Order: sequence, then C-alpha cells, then structure tokens
Amino acid sequence: MSIRLDNIGIVVRDLDPVIAFFLDLGLELEGRTMVEGEWAGRCTGLGDQRVEIAMLRAPDGHGRVELSRFLEPEVIEDHRNAPVNALGYLRVMFEVDDIDGTLARLGKHGIQLVSSEVVQYQDVYRLCYLRGPEGILIGLAQSLR
Repeated sequence: MSIRLDNIGIVVRDLDPVIAFFLDLGLELEGRTMVEGEWAGRCTGLGDQRVEIAMLRAPDGHGRVELSRFLEPEVIEDHRNAPVNALGYLRVMFEVDDIDGTLARLGKHGIQLVSSEVVQYQDVYRLCYLRGPEGILIGLAQSLR
C-alpha cells in the first residue's frame, strides 16, 4: 500500500494576504481557481457551493497547502482562536533553515508568537508556534543537526 500527504486545507476569509504570507514563508503558488457546482458539494457534503481556492506547494515538491475562500455557502464556524490544546487539527508545521530569519521576514504580516519565545528541544530543534494572518496557527521548526 502506498500513501502520501497531498495537502492541508485551510479556510480563510481573504485569500490575498494569506497567499502573501505563505509566499514569504517560502511556498510557491501553484494555481488559483474557482471550484463550484453540485459535484464538489457531493464531496464536501455542503450541496451546491462556490469556493475560490489557491494551491501552494513546498519548494521541495513534498506537500501543499490549499487555501479556500467559501462564497457559498457562508462560513458558519470559526476555530481560529481555539487554544493549542483544543480537540481537532492543531497546526501545520514547517521545517525552515533559519527560524529567526523566517520570523523576521514574516513580521510584516503581523504574526504573533503563541508563546513569547522560540524554544529549543534538546540539541535537535528550535521550535515555535505563531498565529499568522486570520489567526492561522503555524509551527516552525529549525533542525539543529
């Protein structure tokens, strides 16, 4: 049996600033399109829907982030301000070469560290969680090996 992670989906209100954030993080815009119609609703269980999506991929080709902006039906719940110990999906973690440089580059997007610092796990990783545009929870890890 073969399995691979294709993408992580994130629902947003405004695609442009979130795309800019992920581009500055280092992802590449693969494409942007509208997904609509009964066929899509059969997959999601939402019925007729109109969703603008943007697909971003990691430069190494392993993994993508799909950003979705629902036009119809309207978004009905908001989990973005849930604490990191809330049930369900937690965050997307990206490994970066330079965590300090990445945080500096992302600063123009108004990011907020969840904790007040970047922490070190033994001599293996430097790690942090941050809230990006629209409160999206992102993890960053820098390997120390």
